[in-house]
Amino acid sequence: MPVLLFFIALFGLSGCTPDAAPRRVGDYRMAGELRVATRLDAISYRQEAQGETSGFEHDLLQKLGQRLGVPVRFVVYPDAPRALDAVLNGEVHLAAAGITRNERFPLRWSAPLREVDYVLVGRSDDREIDGEDDLAGRTISMRRGSAPVEALDRIRKRVPGLNLHFPARLGDQALLEQLGQGKLDLIATDRVHFALAAQTNPIFVIAYNLPARSEIAWALPIDAGSLAAEVDAFLAGARESALLARIADRYFGHIRRLDDQDVAVFLGHMRTRLPAYRQHFHDAQARTGVDWRFLAALAYQESRWDPLATSRTGVRGMMMLTSETADRLGVGDRLDARESILGGARYFSMLRDQLPGGIAEPDRSWIAVAAYNLGMGHMNGARAIARGMGRHDTTWWDMKAVLPLLSRPEYAARLKSGPARGGEAVIMTENIRNFHGILARLEPPYTPPLQPPGLKLGRAGD
Repeated sequence: MPVLLFFIALFGLSGCTPDAAPRRVGDYRMAGELRVATRLDAISYRQEAQGETSGFEHDLLQKLGQRLGVPVRFVVYPDAPRALDAVLNGEVHLAAAGITRNERFPLRWSAPLREVDYVLVGRSDDREIDGEDDLAGRTISMRRGSAPVEALDRIRKRVPGLNLHFPARLGDQALLEQLGQGKLDLIATDRVHFALAAQTNPIFVIAYNLPARSEIAWALPIDAGSLAAEVDAFLAGARESALLARIADRYFGHIRRLDDQDVAVFLGHMRTRLPAYRQHFHDAQARTGVDWRFLAALAYQESRWDPLATSRTGVRGMMMLTSETADRLGVGDRLDARESILGGARYFSMLRDQLPGGIAEPDRSWIAVAAYNLGMGHMNGARAIARGMGRHDTTWWDMKAVLPLLSRPEYAARLKSGPARGGEAVIMTENIRNFHGILARLEPPYTPPLQPPGLKLGRAGD
């Protein structure tokens, strides 16, 4: 498509005209905020049911705002073309919406945030695709403006009967949901979106690897000037300090750990086992303030929601408590599901509270989960080893690299409690991250009723 026609199409899609151009936002220092165009997406920017916002680019931009000394204001647009249009019109200072770098736009691009490759996602109950010829007669749906468009357009010229479909204003997550419902044939998306969707749809498979790769970057105006220099310096520092890697791990580092069978079994247990214990998890949240879905994920990793579970080491029950811990928490019967859940929730909450104040969420909860498995003594020892190695003892990214060392004699000798299976604690924590992610997408949050003033919640077993 000629460049002129490309931009005519872009403005046509956005519904903006030069006559209706909005007021320019101006320098971020004069505006007193960094205004960012984004779109709702499971990876880059998402809004939780209770109004919280998060996401890979969201968290990174919050750090940029701290460097610049201004708050970040996110302006949500329907899709990536609209977000780019907002930059071209001067409505925002930059666009961050999972956008692939494209030099054909009259924009200034940041350094790459991450590289992505693309796949066709189908269903395991559909016919296999061994090569391009098997795409004949198929319909591939994708987000408008996404990177695979050009590669698929070239394939379409070689394969008769291949159809490309661009549903209006649907992002990757919504397209994948429609695929799961059998409403669409094939979806072109990136590998991370596929892995995230496969957590709740084990029927999804990579049907075909597309010959397309791209880089996700931020889009700024051509004349961004000092802001562009600040962004470049920030991203260079984030890469050097591993901040970029830590935030990426927060959102992507765990999602490929479960295989299709693990997910299928978990979803089955959500239907058959969880309903009997949901109220107990709600009550545990009311007593501890820990999201019930996180507690349910912890319980599933421990016992598969089996209240009679017993290990060879003597830990028992839904939350797999030792007899010593149960006695300390006032749990009279470890095999009673309610007592175990309330006791395990209280124990986790205690461990989380014992961690130093400098450990922020969600790393705080993940480190506390590992301590639930290892004990706080071993966790404190691991944090000391991390500091001695020049690593951050306040981030899960660094601690999950250190914990497996606890089984090695040269490191175990430094621990008062002796060696520990730190690698198992890492696997446990990463699994819980997966289970919690699935529960958070499929189960609604719980809002406990207000307690009368002065009401005491009592012990875990009450």
